[in-house]
Amino acid sequence: MLTLAIVVPLLGAAVLSVASAAGERRARIAAIVVATVPLLLLVLAWTRFDTGPAAAAFQQIEEWPWIPSLGVAWRVGVDGIALAIATMSALLFVAAVAWPADTRGRARQYYAWFLFLQGVSLGVFLTLDLLLFYVFFDLSLVGMYFLIGRWGHGDAIRAALKFFVFTLAGSLAILLAILGLALAAEPSSFDMRELIARQPLAGSDLRAGLVLLGFVIGFGIKAPVFPVHTWLPPAHVEAPGPASAILAGVLLKMGGYGLLRIPLSMMRETFAQYALPLAIVAVISILYGALVALGQRNLKRLIAYTSVNHMGYVVLGIAVAGALVGGEEAGRRMALTGAVVEMIAHGLITGSLFLIAGAFWQRAQEYDLAAYGGLAQVAPRLTAFTIVAAFASLGLPGLAGFVAEFHVFAGTFTVYPWLAGIGLLGLLITAALFLQMVQRLFFGALPVRWRDFGDLHGAEVGVLAVLLLLVLVVGVYPRWLLDVIDAATTALLAGR
Repeated sequence: MLTLAIVVPLLGAAVLSVASAAGERRARIAAIVVATVPLLLLVLAWTRFDTGPAAAAFQQIEEWPWIPSLGVAWRVGVDGIALAIATMSALLFVAAVAWPADTRGRARQYYAWFLFLQGVSLGVFLTLDLLLFYVFFDLSLVGMYFLIGRWGHGDAIRAALKFFVFTLAGSLAILLAILGLALAAEPSSFDMRELIARQPLAGSDLRAGLVLLGFVIGFGIKAPVFPVHTWLPPAHVEAPGPASAILAGVLLKMGGYGLLRIPLSMMRETFAQYALPLAIVAVISILYGALVALGQRNLKRLIAYTSVNHMGYVVLGIAVAGALVGGEEAGRRMALTGAVVEMIAHGLITGSLFLIAGAFWQRAQEYDLAAYGGLAQVAPRLTAFTIVAAFASLGLPGLAGFVAEFHVFAGTFTVYPWLAGIGLLGLLITAALFLQMVQRLFFGALPVRWRDFGDLHGAEVGVLAVLLLLVLVVGVYPRWLLDVIDAATTALLAGR
């Protein structure tokens, strides 16, 4: 079942890329159908997932030999963390494919790249083999490179190249770290379950420190955190709206997921030695992302910098979770649960915001906030959805962002109370920047040239309604999500 969730979109991408008779509408419908299959399979996997205290950490495992001489195999399986992130990612891919877009006469290629990217992205979250993880991680760069470079606007080629070079450099650091970790095991292994159990680089010697540094740099670039975030704003600004939604909602999660799945899980003692510096970098990212976003005039660049801010919460939660091998276990578990929920919430909320930004570009080819104003008079549906997404992003109680950030800061207070106090300033700045954004876009006088500004139509309303309804459900009744994630965070911090 998990294998099918990866393979079906890859096969769909291959078929769609050569189906020369497919027109724009038929290609879009076919892509929506194919993209929905992994989502349904993961929902089915969710219904079969055991959250009981005696349940195995990884479940629904499928395994076949691939390169026996290296101990590499096709291994897929899920714990609660992987299942939650993969299901959110599958939903966001359906939303991005269903979102109306200007494919510039290349609909087959456009949707084929989205399906390819869906398959390899789910592979990152579902695989239990380190080499396969790296293969899928690297292939995700290819899909996003073409979506930005071929269907972006402005200086899209340069933005796509910067994205590719930065993240490829990070993935090479990850490859070296993977080799160092896997070869340190006796016998060498790429099986994630084995490496979690063996802890092959236990301690804080130079080799362990260098391997950890490789993972932190590589996943830090992907997340991204300050100061290796500079590829992100141009990539978002020039990408089409649906590609930006996937970049923020799915690809950035590979950075946070990689940190908790590999160094936090497989190098617990070494990670604990460097948890404080990582937590400090996370708080700097929280404040930096919020402050720079506050000064932006470009709508997409503003949302891009809020991703630096929000992924800072994720990294902070992960750092706190790994801060101590023993002691403050309840707080560490709470912080890690918050980091995972933040990845889910950020994917849904910021994915929605980037789709909304895409709606602005489709109607006006303009991201300058100063050019707008008074749009609530002519676009009430766009106004309503933007306000809900903005309030969710600033952490308003009753929405998913609040659940995530409360867990992160409550857990951080038990380990690094002074860092939690500093990080809370980021919430105030984020609230100010989103309220300012909403004011500039929708209130005040309506410029004459926007009197015919079109409101959201059927497909756009449907996509945003699903995403933001889920944000509301998580905010009002998070237990169904927390039960699945808590089962995994408890096992992870217990070393299982």
